[in-house]
Amino acid sequence: MPEHVSFLQLLGAAVLALAAVLWVVGLTRVLRSVRAEQSPRRSRPVLSALPHQRQAPPELEAVELTPAERDAFAGLVRQLNDGR
Repeated sequence: MPEHVSFLQLLGAAVLALAAVLWVVGLTRVLRSVRAEQSPRRSRPVLSALPHQRQAPPELEAVELTPAERDAFAGLVRQLNDGR
């Protein structure tokens, strides 16, 4: 025991540390019980009126452009860039 600290000061620090530990344990228990009560709310029944969502994204589609279409697209891009 340090010489400059009284017994009451050490006892007070120990009591505060014990109270902090008990508070953390109590808070943890309360939060777990609240989380356990809310978990049934999260698992809602599936709505049968809505179609099932696809698990995979749709496949990408590509279309080959004719040289005239490429030129028209390039002209459109140049036209839009000139407005900036």
